[in-house]
Amino acid sequence: MRILLIEDEIDLSNIIVKYLKKHGMSVDCVYDGKEALDYLKYTAYDIVILDIMLPELNGYEVATKVREWGNDVPILMLTAKSDIDDIVMGLENADDYLTKPFDFKELLARIKALIRRKYGNVSNVISVKNLVLNLGEKSVKVNNKEVELTAKEYEILEYLLQNKGKIVSRDKIRDHVWDYSYEGESNLIDVLVKNIRRKISPEDPHSIIQTKRGLGYVIKD
Repeated sequence: MRILLIEDEIDLSNIIVKYLKKHGMSVDCVYDGKEALDYLKYTAYDIVILDIMLPELNGYEVATKVREWGNDVPILMLTAKSDIDDIVMGLENADDYLTKPFDFKELLARIKALIRRKYGNVSNVISVKNLVLNLGEKSVKVNNKEVELTAKEYEILEYLLQNKGKIVSRDKIRDHVWDYSYEGESNLIDVLVKNIRRKISPEDPHSIIQTKRGLGYVIKD
């Protein structure tokens, strides 16, 4: 999943980014509200982690503007403000609210819960045909046997499964699996998808991940 972190405490921001990337997430980070809006205007994110006390525009103003655009990206407010009035105000435009200091395990759990809600999953398990992907364990099994995927292969498969039944373009895959710093080969996504197919369904590589020529990829039941 691709996350935008908006946090002006640089040391804390670096720690959060490192932790989330360790858990297989792609993270862009900005340090003020005005720059955050520029990112949100042109990039689709799975979730936004938003501090309240920010330079230029505060978190309340950023969240309000995003909702005015009709952008329903899940917003998790991460702030030292713990008064009930602040929490109520934050939840008027955000989907969740976590106060500092916080436990990183709780942060990760809340992120996963928001992502499940976004994609309509009621559990950590997504299945199609004989394949089962466990979001919590980040594991993939076919016919109840573990399948070893690289980190990027897993992220692509997870994203396709989260959007099961929808055609996902290569641009969307790139935007959700890599951050702005990515500078890779143009055919890398095709290579990774080919590897995934070979690992999850070697006898019939196109049985689970189907190619829609000129459009992208789709997973259907």
